Amino acid sequence: MSLPDLYLNKNEDKRLRKGHLWVFSNEVDIKKSPLDQFIAGDLVNIKSDDGKILGTAYINPHALICARLLSRKANLKCGVNFFKERLTTAITFREKIFSKPYYRLVFSESDGLPGLVIDRFGDVLSVQITTAGIELRKEMLFTALIELLNPTAIILKNDNSQRQLEGLSQESEVAYGQLPERLIIEENGAQFRVDILEGQKTGWFYDHRNSRAHLASIAKGLRVLDLFSYTGAWGIPSAIAGASEVTCVDASEGALSLAMENAQLNHVSAKMVFKRSDVFEFLKQARLDNQLYDIIVLDPPALIKRKKDFKLGYEAYRRLNHLALQVLSKNGILISASCSFHLSRENLHEILRSSGRHIDRHLVFFSNGGQGPDHPIDPAAPESEYLKTFFCSVSTSL
Repeated sequence: MSLPDLYLNKNEDKRLRKGHLWVFSNEVDIKKSPLDQFIAGDLVNIKSDDGKILGTAYINPHALICARLLSRKANLKCGVNFFKERLTTAITFREKIFSKPYYRLVFSESDGLPGLVIDRFGDVLSVQITTAGIELRKEMLFTALIELLNPTAIILKNDNSQRQLEGLSQESEVAYGQLPERLIIEENGAQFRVDILEGQKTGWFYDHRNSRAHLASIAKGLRVLDLFSYTGAWGIPSAIAGASEVTCVDASEGALSLAMENAQLNHVSAKMVFKRSDVFEFLKQARLDNQLYDIIVLDPPALIKRKKDFKLGYEAYRRLNHLALQVLSKNGILISASCSFHLSRENLHEILRSSGRHIDRHLVFFSNGGQGPDHPIDPAAPESEYLKTFFCSVSTSL
């Protein structure tokens, strides 16, 4: 049986033909295919204005991104076998790269599953569904995951703003099995306890894995300041690698409590200092107290969540980097990162250049990083590339 058709306006098929998966509501020919005739989550055939098939998508007529392509073929059957095929491809790729099952298993559009993120914590899966199309088919998704991986638990992490935009519930839950009392993962030679239900996003941030390993490789004998430390993913491997002292700063009492537990788990508590504070205020006080650090990690949450927030967010990134440079020791290293898609690599480059010049420091980049291989980038979807990191050597002015 054929699916209903969603027609695009003239010339609005260019993005899809280049490989992207999104259709915006203003690109739809609402005379040929009125949006109010569709139900959120329905499957549709996408057609160009001349009637050529572009593929099968799911639709949400109430959302700005009103359709997301699942296949370049028409009349796709999006059942258990569809999910098993896509998941098998994702698993096979990750197993080539990682020797242990601790990674992002599904990265949305990049894995052909728009609206879906899955992090794998051994036998526990943390699932984040952000669209009505995947929500409607979550039981088929769970069946595929259980058949392929036999997890002990599947956790639905629903506490995110994207679900609100799609008109979905924001209550997290254990959707299958039983969550272990203590969930431990491994990364960069360290062990970490993960709190999925109470933690941010899926409960962990795998994306900085490679950059955190790079930090550990240069931290021996140095004093490290880990800002926005969360549960210690940057700082603890540095302590294990021989850093003389690591100070973790975060505003969340829960995150720091877990970071302390992780320090004990890795037998580095004696080297660790934990400060609950707003990072801006901490840096201002550190400057007044003449506290200096050999390496500073500046990895804030996304400060520009929407394009209209760019001006305020850019200024916040600028202030953070400016303050951090002022408490960096002579010949120190600043590791500056941004996970805001709307702040480009070029934007962060300019912030660092101007901040160095403003306080009369000679700043050079000796390395840069991005998201790890379990967050693959789709070259046709620029939104899939969001993370940027600069490793900066900072000295007195020439």
